[in-house]
Amino acid sequence: MRTALILLFLVALASVPGSIFPQRGQSPERVAQYFEEHEKLAPWLDRLSLFDVFAAPWFAAIYLLLFVSLAGCVLPRSWQLLQNLRSRPPAAPKRFTRLPQHAEFSSAETPERVLEQAREKLRGRRFRLASDGGSVSAEKGYLHEAGNLVFHVALLALIFSVGLGAMFGYRGNLLLTEGNGFSNSVSYYAEYNPGHMVDPEDLAPFQVTLEDFEATFVSSGAQTGQAREFTARMTYREEPGSAERSETVRVNHPLEVSGAKIYLLGHGYAPTFKVTDSKGNVVFDDAVQFLPMDSATLASEGVLKAPDAEPQLGFQMMFWPTAAPSHDGRSVVSSFPGALNPMAAVIGAFKGDLGMDSGVPQSVYKLDAEKLEMLKTERKAMAVGETLKLPDGAGEIAFTGYKEYVSLTVNYDPGRVPALVSATLAIAGLVVSLMTRRRRVWVRASAGEDGRTVVEVGGLTLGTPTGEFDDLLRDLRPEEPEPVPAGKIKE
Repeated sequence: MRTALILLFLVALASVPGSIFPQRGQSPERVAQYFEEHEKLAPWLDRLSLFDVFAAPWFAAIYLLLFVSLAGCVLPRSWQLLQNLRSRPPAAPKRFTRLPQHAEFSSAETPERVLEQAREKLRGRRFRLASDGGSVSAEKGYLHEAGNLVFHVALLALIFSVGLGAMFGYRGNLLLTEGNGFSNSVSYYAEYNPGHMVDPEDLAPFQVTLEDFEATFVSSGAQTGQAREFTARMTYREEPGSAERSETVRVNHPLEVSGAKIYLLGHGYAPTFKVTDSKGNVVFDDAVQFLPMDSATLASEGVLKAPDAEPQLGFQMMFWPTAAPSHDGRSVVSSFPGALNPMAAVIGAFKGDLGMDSGVPQSVYKLDAEKLEMLKTERKAMAVGETLKLPDGAGEIAFTGYKEYVSLTVNYDPGRVPALVSATLAIAGLVVSLMTRRRRVWVRASAGEDGRTVVEVGGLTLGTPTGEFDDLLRDLRPEEPEPVPAGKIKE
């Protein structure tokens, strides 16, 4: 038990980094942002699996040791409980005065009658009985140990359920822009974490489309700019060709389809741009997902790549949902996270080889400027509908509007329901264990020198004593007649 408690403490301690550092399973974009902000520290943290704490080998080692320790604790105690249930209550001790609860009184009844009455009273209170000559032994309160064992067995089942989900479940993360959808396949996920026994071909073939996303913010008062509610309206099909259904998803209110749960984790802006190359061809006309730089105002930055342009074009850009001049008036900032005055600006424009034909994967949030030539462009904030012309006839870029995107995680966990049942049983077992005490009572009756029966009662309560012994004593003690005051005649 001591080892199990130490391991439980280690599990809690090992979970702390999961709340300090962003986790790939919940927020991959924040992990990418952390790598950009801490270029030297982030790789070392990644070597220690601090961005995947609950999938780290060292966390799994503590987890398995806790499982083994609990099993080693529960099995011997279960066998001992079965033996106690089959055994007789212990015989009465020689001296009741050594017990923490004891009393002695006399009765006019015979010893046999006193013991019979004691058996009736104890049996009515659901004690297990055993008679030994001139005494009665009684015991109850096995639910204390049974509840304790249910609690520990449920903990084992809970750990097993979590392991079941880790073996046969999967989790995928993706960013989805308004008007777009995805199918439940590995190719759509920005990050995919399958269980050891999961085959990608066995994924449920559901399809989900983000029809609309709406974020509302506090617009006045001390909490101006804080998020009030996130609402995503989605349509889905459980399989190709099935009926389309609609569902509204909110934070902590996921969409459940084909056993998987789709959680809404975060959101951002995806400004839309139209890029025309030097020959007048429209080579890009779509939304680009930008990463928020400031969570309070959602001022965002992003990269736009136009590999079909001649020559190829690339842009480093900024987006302000509610553009406003800075305090010194020399720059533009975002004063509110809602899109009240959306504006975008080209921070850097490049032409040349984007390196996208080399076959080497690239980040959509970075621009490799090694083989690019920087163009001298005017740095100005563009409102919706405005166009920036590139020098030397390289083309132009127009800011045409904006969409919003959401960060989603798709989680399939077959151990979720067993874990819920196990947790419920663990709580029930703990409550029973805390509210029940092991109690033993002995009653001995023998003939006294004055012809009356001497009754001795002893009790032993494991844990905090209860008032049950006093109640039992009142039931066993005979009602003595009240003494008659002198000078009065008893009627």
